[in-house]
Amino acid sequence: MGWAIALHGGAGDIPKDLPPELREPREACLRYCLKMGIDALKAQKSPLDVVELVVRELENNPYFNAGRGSVLTSNGIVEMEACIMDGITKNCGAVSGLTTVVNAISLARLVMEKTPHIYLAFEGAEAFAREQGVETMDSSHFITPRNIERLKQAKEANKVQVDYNTRPIPKDDKPPAPSGDSQLGTVGCVAVDSYGHLATATSTGGLVNKMVGRIGDTPIIGAGTYANKLCAVSATGQGEAIIRATVARDVAALMEYKGLSLKEAADYVIEESAPRGTTGLIAVSATGEVTMPFNTTGMFRACATEDGHSELAIW
Repeated sequence: MGWAIALHGGAGDIPKDLPPELREPREACLRYCLKMGIDALKAQKSPLDVVELVVRELENNPYFNAGRGSVLTSNGIVEMEACIMDGITKNCGAVSGLTTVVNAISLARLVMEKTPHIYLAFEGAEAFAREQGVETMDSSHFITPRNIERLKQAKEANKVQVDYNTRPIPKDDKPPAPSGDSQLGTVGCVAVDSYGHLATATSTGGLVNKMVGRIGDTPIIGAGTYANKLCAVSATGQGEAIIRATVARDVAALMEYKGLSLKEAADYVIEESAPRGTTGLIAVSATGEVTMPFNTTGMFRACATEDGHSELAIW
């Protein structure tokens, strides 16, 4: 048994000819956040503290679809959502519809620790943020030129766009040409300490051109985010598909009820349950195993374990 950590920056149709100027900043951020998480685990920080710390840093990076880099709804604003969960107690907190909160994941934790509830959304969540004194910014802070252009493209094609749909949105059925534009992805982190305590956190801006009020898989316990005494899971991809497949909970359930290993359970969910081309996940077990399967073209991901294994990859 030993500590382990994994993080992701979104899964989807990531072209292998992704230009360096779009790939390298994301890899650098994942590398930095992985080291941050490792250092925190070595310093005996709780897994809950570790996943919050890492996801906050990912939210602050405009290259990912969370926090500062959140994509825009059909009316040109952000509606951010996040979820955090502790594996031992199954305590959890979730938020949706945030337009001014700098770090949605920290507000989700406050919902878990400071209210009798699990999930707050929209005006209620914003009011709670003000009451708790968390950092907020005018909504214009979250509206980047990159995401304004993504929304324009999506509106012209009359479509919503998922995380790593990096090709121009077609207006007909012809295959789109590869492109490296507008690469953004949901973020997440899972961690286990040397005592087997687990935690998970996920944060996202959702879909480009999504309807106002749309809620994805990220804040739904058991869909995009779940942890218990056996494992911690954070999923990414097409939210509607992940919700239908109850991706995160199914990984834990296969371990709990079928006795599968972490890798066996995660592989089954990705290959047999979630529709192809829709889903990726990161997961750690109470015994320090780590796995990062996906059925999309790629997934920005990184992990490390106490025994010295370390990995950073996209495809």
